[in-house]
Amino acid sequence: MLKVGLIGVGGISGAHIPCWEQMEDVELVALCDIRPEQMKPYPGKRCYASLTEMLDAEKLDILDICLPTYLHADAAVQALEKGIHVLCEKPISLKTEDVARIYAAAERNHVTFMVAQVLRFWPEYEFVKQLYDTGKYGKLLSGTMTRLGNLPAWSWDNWMADEKRSGLVPFDLHIHDLDFMVYAFGKPVNTARCRTRREDQDHLMAQYDFGDFTIHSEAAWYAPQSFNFNAGFRFQFEKAVVVSGHEGLVVYEKDGGKIHVGSPEGESAGLDLPATNAYANEIRYFADCVKQGIPADKVKPCQLETVLDLLNAF
Repeated sequence: MLKVGLIGVGGISGAHIPCWEQMEDVELVALCDIRPEQMKPYPGKRCYASLTEMLDAEKLDILDICLPTYLHADAAVQALEKGIHVLCEKPISLKTEDVARIYAAAERNHVTFMVAQVLRFWPEYEFVKQLYDTGKYGKLLSGTMTRLGNLPAWSWDNWMADEKRSGLVPFDLHIHDLDFMVYAFGKPVNTARCRTRREDQDHLMAQYDFGDFTIHSEAAWYAPQSFNFNAGFRFQFEKAVVVSGHEGLVVYEKDGGKIHVGSPEGESAGLDLPATNAYANEIRYFADCVKQGIPADKVKPCQLETVLDLLNAF
């Protein structure tokens, strides 16, 4: 039975905690946050106000880091140096050099580290990568990815609105789509970017050239709190256009076919989409890597460095 502690009981922990709780071979034993009230909804867990206190008191196999971005790297290294496996929310850091520092600590202490880049485990996005890898619909010709929301005014101490602590839209929002591109298609050969940044909103557009195709990406925190979050994509292959939007995941085939992937129609066409929780997928994957004593190499450090270098250019 793997013993898990989680630090940072804020927004994203609400996606992580239920996943740990539902795993039969794992026990979430401890929580850590400087705000005691954040841990009250989770009775039965031992609660701590500092990471040092928790690591000294508990015999943990895994630490799940859900802290604000600027705290990720130091917390990860502290746990790794104690021989604890670490799953860390994205981004790994705002600084590219922290990637080598963290992975060196993991290697030195013979433990596993992984950044929770959740789109790599999201069925709709994995479906696109599968089409690209297999060439089912021919070569990829172009792509568009969007991720739009409002300024997250709910964050503790308003840290997300502080560029030095969150990196704003590039590191908090756009990173999802960019990380998927690097994971699925490799490092772009050229990039064009533009950004409109104000105190109350942040919008960017980028064009990534992968040689044989180009992907356009847009991400934003808009000022109106009434603007609802939405994300999606459109990928053009030689023989189909694949769209994730208000209709779900749809493949528009060149010969006129329209397949709603994941529906009974999609399954009958050999295009099944597992109805799974991407957060559960990534956490299960990481726990299995720990149990088997193997690297969590679905997320590679060289890819993380590429993404951070590209984000720091905004």
